[in-house]
Amino acid sequence: MTQDFSQELTQRLQELMQPLSFHSYKQLSKSTGVSEKQFRRLRRGQISQMRVGTLLKLSQALQVSVDELLATFSSESSPYPPSSARGEAASVEALRQEYERLQQQLHDQQETLMQEFQQSSLQVLESWLVQWPTAAYAAQQNQQLPAVRLLPLVRPVEQLLQEWGVEAIASVGAEIPYNPQFHQLMEGTAQPGEMVRVRNTGYRHKEKLLYRAKVSPLGNPSNT
Repeated sequence: MTQDFSQELTQRLQELMQPLSFHSYKQLSKSTGVSEKQFRRLRRGQISQMRVGTLLKLSQALQVSVDELLATFSSESSPYPPSSARGEAASVEALRQEYERLQQQLHDQQETLMQEFQQSSLQVLESWLVQWPTAAYAAQQNQQLPAVRLLPLVRPVEQLLQEWGVEAIASVGAEIPYNPQFHQLMEGTAQPGEMVRVRNTGYRHKEKLLYRAKVSPLGNPSNT
């Protein structure tokens, strides 16, 4: 590694530090938890000897991607490459692959956390999910009721459920063939395939059944 290239890397690091008000390596070290020894490696083009975790801390502090750090401070970018340039390039590529693997792992963890969050949120919304469609149906049948004015207020909630992949199992008032897998009788009896009327909407979350729709046989006097 030539002295000129080391000076060039030092200048590049300082250019990244200045807009973020880092006036010394000691200050940057304190902010990131990365030792000043690691900064010396960075300025010498020895980024391949640094851990991915260290690069992640630096990328966050300097507000650049890990890929940009690798491209900027690798000895591959030197105009005077060392004789071991091939080995250095392999090390940098291994670092890049490890970073990509960790990024994918983080993405998978975020997906898992999001699904858990959605499931817990749906449990909180259970009473609204079950009761609201029935209240909305009643208001729509008699638009003189003041409750009809509340209908637009819940559209954001409905949109949120749609974005989460929550689907209603039939609409309130619909007459559908009874399916015990998706329907729960509120009263009376019914055989699979017999017509029933939906009293409370059920829901599916993607491929998972959340709540069965509550239904009543058409022959029940309360449904006439």
